[in-house]
Amino acid sequence: MAPTSPRKILVTSALPYANAPLHLGHMLEQVQTDIWVRFQKSRGHDCLYVCADDAHGTAIMLAAEKQGITPEQHIERIRADHERDSAAFLIDFANFHSTHSPENRYWAEEIYRRLKANGHIASRAIIQAYDPEKQLFLADRFIKGSCPRCKTPDQYGDNCEACGATYTPADLIDPVSAISGATPIEKESIHFFFRLPEFESMLRQWLDSDTLQPQVANKLREWTDGGLQEWDISRDAPYFGFEIPGEPGKYFYVWLDAPIGYIASFQNYCERTGHPFEPYWLPGGDTELYHFIGKDIINFHGLFWPAMLHSAGLRTPTAIFVHGFLTVNGTKMSKSRGTFINARTYLEHLDAEYLRYYFAAKLSGSVDDIDLNLEDFVQRVNSDVVGKIVNIASRCAGFLARGFDNTMADECAEPALLADFIARGEAIAELYEQREFNKAMREVVALADRANQYIDEKKPWLLAKQEGAAGEVHAVCSMGVDLFRVLMTYLKPVLPAMAAKAESFLACSLDWTGLQQPLQGHRLGTFEPLLTRVDPKQVEAMVEASKAAAPAGSAPKTQEPDLAATIAFEDFAKVDLRIAEIVAAELVEGADKLLRLTLNLGDSQKQVFAGIRSAYEPAELVGKLTVMVANLAPRKMRFGVSEGMVLAAGPGGKELFLLEPHAGARPGMQVK
Repeated sequence: MAPTSPRKILVTSALPYANAPLHLGHMLEQVQTDIWVRFQKSRGHDCLYVCADDAHGTAIMLAAEKQGITPEQHIERIRADHERDSAAFLIDFANFHSTHSPENRYWAEEIYRRLKANGHIASRAIIQAYDPEKQLFLADRFIKGSCPRCKTPDQYGDNCEACGATYTPADLIDPVSAISGATPIEKESIHFFFRLPEFESMLRQWLDSDTLQPQVANKLREWTDGGLQEWDISRDAPYFGFEIPGEPGKYFYVWLDAPIGYIASFQNYCERTGHPFEPYWLPGGDTELYHFIGKDIINFHGLFWPAMLHSAGLRTPTAIFVHGFLTVNGTKMSKSRGTFINARTYLEHLDAEYLRYYFAAKLSGSVDDIDLNLEDFVQRVNSDVVGKIVNIASRCAGFLARGFDNTMADECAEPALLADFIARGEAIAELYEQREFNKAMREVVALADRANQYIDEKKPWLLAKQEGAAGEVHAVCSMGVDLFRVLMTYLKPVLPAMAAKAESFLACSLDWTGLQQPLQGHRLGTFEPLLTRVDPKQVEAMVEASKAAAPAGSAPKTQEPDLAATIAFEDFAKVDLRIAEIVAAELVEGADKLLRLTLNLGDSQKQVFAGIRSAYEPAELVGKLTVMVANLAPRKMRFGVSEGMVLAAGPGGKELFLLEPHAGARPGMQVK
């Protein structure tokens, strides 16, 4: 049963960038968030889901200019499309707003003033690439040239898509502006910085507080252990965004005001509805705040955002829930293969609830990537939802309508079976709470198998032909419908439209709070088809439509990161893995997780900083073997230069394992 005291919960998902349509990667996150929110509501809690479009930045300014419209017109068009597609996927926002709003301007300026008053804003001159023709400073993604390593032409200023090298725009051969084609020049400008290093102690405590999944916290500790850097929060005119108070021609960097959009969207909701605002954003209240995000933006949400909130006197999130990337058929989404699928393209061919269920069947509480295998998608939806769940109701409803005035039996035929179905609710609820949706779906499908087995054993279609068996038919089919009611209660957060049809048929609410009430002597509504089978031809048509929508040539990079989840074999083959002997190990002053290792590769020695201090004392490591990435570019850290990476196995913490000395292994041996 739901707790007697409802929780007060505010939930957000990452803001989609207002420069392109939503794709299935966006929908993965929105569906995950929506399922969790609907579950909380079903349990009787006060749970609100707010979001907004991330509407600022150079990319939006340039896109609007190319179309001959204002940035405001451009972001409004995109926002309308985003809201339409999210609604079609049954995403139940309490409010969907925009970062280009009065509320967001107020909070961006207010938080900046608080940071500045607390001494957490610095300024200094920096030198950047500048387009003399377009007269604007160029971010790395707006500079192109030949790769300094493999010489491939037409590569962007941060990394090479051909060989995978990373570099700065200054390293490019014959760099040009991707906007005008002009040769960039260097130009000095004053920029403003958030003093992130001053929050190292606070962030270390934050990372140790179970606010983040362990994998995410460990990844962010690389930042704290490697030495936090001040964060550049300003951009120069021309720029589409909010001007920094008192600094003409200087604008807030889009990533400063984007997470503030959560506050702004909620304030907009509160002003429209009269809902209280302050208890959700001031420390010390009894409210909860959760962010759902992808693993590509954890540094902004897991470091910069909590430090800003802390300085500004606002509450930090109760938890941040991070998910992996979406792949399709085992690889990153591809326009040429038709697997970079926009939300609208999907909706033109398939029911949104097919994908909602499939995502639920794959999503867990971890940061692992989620694969949309289109063949498995067809099979799983047709088997689980149509073949098992819907089948229970369709097998029983007709008998009740034809022979029993659409009314349930007065007594439950199998009280123990029904009680067992209801008792599973608490375990399933805990799986929902922990975002282990895939395990919850397995539990529900297993119960559906039991319900179908019960109907198969009783065979009401044969009983209906027997003289004097009408009462048994009534009891069996009533039992089947009541089991269906329990299952649809568990599935309502995932399949809200199908649940609404089921509620109309059952003439009752399917909220978790009503789970305990069986339908005895209850008059049903008219049974209507709940969900049809997925037609594989529709999936094929969606893929072909996605191929047709792909523009010729490569798409320009935007602010939104590519959902790269895999690498080619050729890329992996470049990694030089070698056996190395640890000949010295030392503690690193000022680093809780790092050890300084001296590694013998046979013909040379290298220094590596490794985050394995939780598992080993330095003296234990001397003489052990490890596998080392020997050709990794050196990385300058606060404590010195790390000349490679050591590999260890295990779940983390004290359970990290290196190799023991072995007669067949020697330093410098290549691992194949």
